[in-house]
Amino acid sequence: MSPADKPNEPTAPEGARPDPAAVDPLSTRPSRPAAPRPRPRSLGGGSLALLLSLVALAAAGYVGWQQWQQEQGRAVESEGVASLEQRVGALEGTLAGISSQRASLDQRLSDAAAVNRSLREELLGQAERTRNLEDAVAKLAEKSLSGHDAMLLDETESLLRMGGERYALFHDAQGAAAAFALADQTLSAVNDGAFSGLRQSIEAEHEALVKSQPASQAAALQQLVELRGRLASLPLKPLDSAPAGSATDAWSRIRHALASVISVQRDNGAPSAVADARFARELAALDLAQAEAALLAHDSQDYEAALQRVDSSLSSQFDDSAPSVQQARRTLTQLASQLPPNAPVQLGAALTELRNLRAVRALSPATGNLPAPASSVGRTGGARP
Repeated sequence: MSPADKPNEPTAPEGARPDPAAVDPLSTRPSRPAAPRPRPRSLGGGSLALLLSLVALAAAGYVGWQQWQQEQGRAVESEGVASLEQRVGALEGTLAGISSQRASLDQRLSDAAAVNRSLREELLGQAERTRNLEDAVAKLAEKSLSGHDAMLLDETESLLRMGGERYALFHDAQGAAAAFALADQTLSAVNDGAFSGLRQSIEAEHEALVKSQPASQAAALQQLVELRGRLASLPLKPLDSAPAGSATDAWSRIRHALASVISVQRDNGAPSAVADARFARELAALDLAQAEAALLAHDSQDYEAALQRVDSSLSSQFDDSAPSVQQARRTLTQLASQLPPNAPVQLGAALTELRNLRAVRALSPATGNLPAPASSVGRTGGARP
């Protein structure tokens, strides 16, 4: 065994005394005979054993460390597995809840489908009833519209005929114009558009009647009434004035000669002069009244003839030198210049057109005048199953 392989033992220097304290007490004991010592091993075998022990110790430590690592890994894996099992359990609970909800939703969907089927059947029934109701309303509307339009057309025809007859019989343009205005107003309420052109004809005849009325008719009537009131105050010709041409007329001379022999008087005892004056005033008043009637009737000939007779009566029976008589004659001349138009208004075109239109509409099919009912749209684009 080499000195390096020996354990370090304290050695005393040479020549030094041994320390009494360090001296082994066993050494003081009486020595026994020394046993024979074994032969020391060789130095190479001890180092190899030590190396092998160290290698074994390292391998045991590595194995222990590996086992510890494996234990730690198994612990972590155990925790992960436990966590996964917990999550899987939670997922299974969630899936169970979802499955129950799905079953509930399936049941509700089934109920909703059943309700939808019942509602669809009810909707189809309602659509059918609605179509029947629309058909009934369309038929009722057709009857009501036809009756309503027929009534309005009858009224329009009556007004047109009334206006035409009033103008033909009495020359009352104002009354005929009022009747035509009412006829146009009545025709405007008709729903059928085929009669819209008839309103233009009625309006044309109405305008012609309005234009035929003299603008100063009211003033002329007022002047005639005032002139009739002034007749009583107009002076007559003097009774002692000899008529013109008495010197040359033989019959006048004969009447003058016989006047002293024959006397003519009225039965009522009134003087002839008074009776003649009253008769002249009444004749003039009657002629003025006839002129008023002719003016209202738009009769130009009778109006002019009546004014001429009044003017002749004023010139022959009344005093021409009196200012009142002269003013009356000037009034008559002014009234004669305001004669109503001689050309009458031609009426009847609108009435004939109305009758022709009604005849044509009566011959056409009843359904041709009305639009298609709304139920046809429902049949083509209504609800479908």
